[in-house]
Amino acid sequence: MTEPVLECRNVTREFREGQSTLAVLRGVSLAVRPAERVAIIGASGSGKTTLLQIMGGLDEPSAGGVLINGSPMHGTSEAAKGELRNRYIGFVYQFHHLLPEFTAEENVAMPLLIRRVPKPDALERARTLLDRVGLGERLSHKPGELSGGERQRAAVARALITRPQLVLADEPTGNLDAGNGEHVLKLMLELNEELRTSLVIVTHDQSIAARMDRVLLLEDGVLKESG
Repeated sequence: MTEPVLECRNVTREFREGQSTLAVLRGVSLAVRPAERVAIIGASGSGKTTLLQIMGGLDEPSAGGVLINGSPMHGTSEAAKGELRNRYIGFVYQFHHLLPEFTAEENVAMPLLIRRVPKPDALERARTLLDRVGLGERLSHKPGELSGGERQRAAVARALITRPQLVLADEPTGNLDAGNGEHVLKLMLELNEELRTSLVIVTHDQSIAARMDRVLLLEDGVLKESG
């Protein structure tokens, strides 16, 4: 049996609200295999984004833990978490989060530069991937000079530049029209197959969920198979 790329073990997340405690996640367990595509659906405010942030080490669970490639994401130093994220995980958000002062190729190369890959090599790999996502003519454009669909394609390229084993995507097409949304999703699915990258997508869109290997529903803090 292949080891999971991502494993959540009894993840609980509680928030204090005055004198009361709000349990958003109640003992969530999940294993994601290499190259597997998983959709997480649920009502607004059900905790989907909180769960995704805990998976990526951007939030701490109240109890339980997350393993990335068998290594614990929590209970370690910020430096160790940053190392795990940079080595194994790519993030795609509803909003692109590109840095406005840098060009498309510089934005996409950034995760490699953080890894201390020599700048010429990092930029070369960024150019190759931007060409792959249809932005070969927009390399020197800054985010403000790109359309919404182009910015999101650049964000997908940035998430995949390190060839991560896992991509965590939070409503990656939620801010796009239908045509651009389809383009971005198709691109993510193609690269998932090509690079054998596992994909966990939080979405409200049932048509996106239907294209995944598994659909999980987060309801009342509990994650369960949907349908």
